[in-house]
Amino acid sequence: MGKGGENYGTKENTSSGNENSDAEIFKAWAKDVRECEEHFKVSVKSGLSNDEVENRRKIYGLNELEKHDGQSIWKLVLEQFNDTLVRILLAAAIISFVLAWYDGEEGGEMEITAFVEPLVIFLILIVNAIVGVWQESNAEKALEALKEIQSEHASVIRNNAKIPSLPAKDLVPGDIVELKVGDKVPADMRVVELISSTLRLEQGSLTGESEAVNKTNKPVAEDSDIQGKRCIVFAGTTVVNGHCFCLVTQTGMETEIGKVHNQIQEASQSEEDTPLKKKLNEFGERLTMMIGLICILVWLINVKYFLTWEYVNGWPANFKFSFEKCTYYFEIAVALAVAAIPEGLPAVITTCLALGTRKMAQKNALVRKLPSVETLGCTTVICSDKTGTLTTNQMAVSKLVAIGPNVDALRAFKVEGTTYNPNDGQIENWPAGRLDENLQMIAKIAAVCNDAGVSQAEHKFVAHGMPTEAALKVLVEKMGLPEGSKDVQSGSKSAILRCCEWWNEHDRRIATLEFDRDRKSMGVIVDSGAGRKSLLVKGAVENVLDRSTKVQLRDGSIVKLDNNAKNLILQALHEMSTSALRCLGFAYKNELTSFEGYNGNDDHPAHQLLLDPSNYSSIENELIFVGLVGLRDPPREEVYQAIEDCRAAGIRVMVITGDNKNTAEAICREIGVFSPNEDISSKSVTGRDFMELPDKKAYLRQSGGLLFSRAEPRHKQDIVRLLKEDGEVVAMTGDGVNDAPALKLADIGIAMGIAGTEVAKEASDMVLADDNFSSIVAAVGEGRSIYNNMKAFIRYMISSNIGEVASIFLTAALGIPEGLIPVQLLWVNLVTDGPPATALGFNPPDKDIMKKPPRRSDDSLINLWILFRYLVIGIYVGLATVGVFIIWYTHGSFLGIDLSGDGHTLVTYSQLANWGQCSTWNNFTAAPFTAGSRVISFDADPCDYFHTGKVKAMTLSLSVLVAIEMFNSLNALSEDGSLLTMPPWVNPWLLLAMSISFGLHFLILYVPFLAQVFGIVPLSVNEWLLVLAVALPVILIDEILKFVGRCTSGSATKSKQKTE
Repeated sequence: MGKGGENYGTKENTSSGNENSDAEIFKAWAKDVRECEEHFKVSVKSGLSNDEVENRRKIYGLNELEKHDGQSIWKLVLEQFNDTLVRILLAAAIISFVLAWYDGEEGGEMEITAFVEPLVIFLILIVNAIVGVWQESNAEKALEALKEIQSEHASVIRNNAKIPSLPAKDLVPGDIVELKVGDKVPADMRVVELISSTLRLEQGSLTGESEAVNKTNKPVAEDSDIQGKRCIVFAGTTVVNGHCFCLVTQTGMETEIGKVHNQIQEASQSEEDTPLKKKLNEFGERLTMMIGLICILVWLINVKYFLTWEYVNGWPANFKFSFEKCTYYFEIAVALAVAAIPEGLPAVITTCLALGTRKMAQKNALVRKLPSVETLGCTTVICSDKTGTLTTNQMAVSKLVAIGPNVDALRAFKVEGTTYNPNDGQIENWPAGRLDENLQMIAKIAAVCNDAGVSQAEHKFVAHGMPTEAALKVLVEKMGLPEGSKDVQSGSKSAILRCCEWWNEHDRRIATLEFDRDRKSMGVIVDSGAGRKSLLVKGAVENVLDRSTKVQLRDGSIVKLDNNAKNLILQALHEMSTSALRCLGFAYKNELTSFEGYNGNDDHPAHQLLLDPSNYSSIENELIFVGLVGLRDPPREEVYQAIEDCRAAGIRVMVITGDNKNTAEAICREIGVFSPNEDISSKSVTGRDFMELPDKKAYLRQSGGLLFSRAEPRHKQDIVRLLKEDGEVVAMTGDGVNDAPALKLADIGIAMGIAGTEVAKEASDMVLADDNFSSIVAAVGEGRSIYNNMKAFIRYMISSNIGEVASIFLTAALGIPEGLIPVQLLWVNLVTDGPPATALGFNPPDKDIMKKPPRRSDDSLINLWILFRYLVIGIYVGLATVGVFIIWYTHGSFLGIDLSGDGHTLVTYSQLANWGQCSTWNNFTAAPFTAGSRVISFDADPCDYFHTGKVKAMTLSLSVLVAIEMFNSLNALSEDGSLLTMPPWVNPWLLLAMSISFGLHFLILYVPFLAQVFGIVPLSVNEWLLVLAVALPVILIDEILKFVGRCTSGSATKSKQKTE
């Protein structure tokens, strides 16, 4: 695709460079057709010549969107390692692999265990990179989806001849293009000639307008916004009514859709990390410093074991360096790195977020990007589109005004329902089955002077044709049939619109007077039987009223339309218009002398009248006015409560819409963004007015809701960017192409699943299956709950890692043999800790979760008190794991538990702490001892008792570590709540996970091959009793710390209340 042809971008070097520069700023919408022809040097009748087309293609390139080169696969892979935790892991894996290679000649058990550790770490890193690359490679799909909405072919006039199907990419500025109903517009074009009386385009996906827009060939003001450019048709929009010729003004990246393409690209380049990722990166950086300091400290403490010297004349001399012992303490440093890093954390976070997406899917929120689940929890501002999100995007009649018993009285009926379902709501105070003559005439006109239809698809009712006309047909169904009328035949094609069918059979349409902008009405001529012809008219109330001379009363009698009656109707119109209702008036005429005997036949004189739209006004005169209706795109029923929930949760709602200001303000008052009597002069502005404000950020900081109407795509993007710069976490909803850049830029981009374009969906982080604003609020609540649970298991895993670090540090500091090797720590971090951490993601949510203000995105995961608590717990874990190792070597029994059953030799603590000097001890012997079915003896070298013989003590240390971490997961059920108030069974998944983790530990203990890999042996019953005795106090210690926490936070709250 490139940049539109191989010569794209060479315009500066061509003689036509100035012409191109002019074309870029030429405001075709403000010029008449003749000026446009002169500027583009083309005739509407003959089009461009082939030579001129070739010249312009060299200047402007092909009419297609640029293909931005994405990052190479290798660059994406390298980016996955641009993370502190990952880099620490990678360094640990490389070092341990080198050490394993160095020790490989020794063979035996150490060779197996040493290579397992680096290989497992490498596997973790590879899986992490694959997932990351897969997510990143999906980022460009929004741009590809944008290309799919472009037209592929166009009907073009060139060289005085029509080319019916020219590839759209070959269009150049100045081309003359023919558009008909159903065509997709291939480029931005100026309408130069209308063949039909009206031209309507559906451009809501680009501009945000809620209904099809009428186009004209007349110029508009130079400073018109995108919605105001009524003589321009935009690339990617669709013709829904009419036939015209247009002049291409912009192609490729210069079109409005091309600008959206650029904005999506810019937004995707400025994507930021989620709050959680930022916190984890900060944690990783602090962890790096901590590991570095502890490693240096360990080396300083143990330097005496691998580097010795003598003092000669007061100066150190005769240095002796032991490379073997140096590498041993280097391995301890690697073990420290493995212990400090929660390797299982990325996997557990991913699992928790994935489970969260399932919960959200049940609430109609489909999450496309996993991290957005967590980001939702700290959303502070929701920027919502109006049409289709806050409203149903289905036009519905909400008020019907009919004429009363005399000319000075009107009857108003409130119409319920917000969808195209005829059974959705009814008409209040309706004389069902007893329609008077006036109501019958309104029903007839609404049913017959109408080209729309309604069908049912997948339990939804869908409009075909103009939404306003479909709403009128639904109104007719709610009105019912006149008394004594026979229902339509059971074989009718649509049981949904049976009343409309009855009226169409009763009054057969024989001619249509199409809608046009001048008279603002549509009329149909019908045969009412017995050769009697009638004209039925609907349109803008003022225009229909101006052409009416009489009015029909309730009983069907016809009286003169005097000024009083006219003013009464106009007053009703004003009241409805100020409530943001779109009003249509109904009228009819029975005296059609020119159409007597006409049945649609070409040879009748009246047929010639209908061929010229300029005659329609003269036909539609001296009408009889019968009533009017008010229609709107109604708000969703659930939205009001959802807005209230947002207010209670401290989330501000801003409405950003392409619709007009009055309509948007009325909807915002109704749904609770603004209160009914609130002065909103400072809270409701158009997109253009907002961009002209001197201090935009100050405007956005106002409390309560805000409304931006007539907003263009760039306005939405700027609002989101300014909010983010001000520290807000922004969720943005949208459905159209115009929303895609802002969706991409927002912290959470939320697309509509039903009405949304593929472009919007691909640019989003989340898709609403039901297009409902209330689903966003439910998803925010779920996001908060997920974050709280993630906080629980992150703290749990980090506290476990502090314990492991403390264990290794104490081992090094005391100088005793290594109690835990890296592969064991890796197993604990990845496998044993994984199930409980994941299960903590199922903790039930707090009942008042949506009554609290949103957490700040920079809130720390771990405050000072929590850090102190877990340091205390971590120190106990270190003492317990090292303590049980020392107990086995130095005690025959402990707390009444006999440990001498295996026959192992007891040593003093001094001997254990100086085990490296064993070879210098006189008469030291170590008796064989049993470990499961194995007998471990030391005939060859008694000092091997501190190397190979430590296998039982290591097993006890590992088992104590696993048991403590299982009990510690119970502590993580609540941050401050006691296990007495939140017992373990509130989360049965946690009990199951603990069972799984213990089961996995038993597996590596009692399966010989796995026991050999992990360097452990089976334990006896008494040894398991020792493990439980050492591990259980962790619950008691944390309960005491929680109690202190509750007391201090309670007293702090009381003192705060007193000061207030």
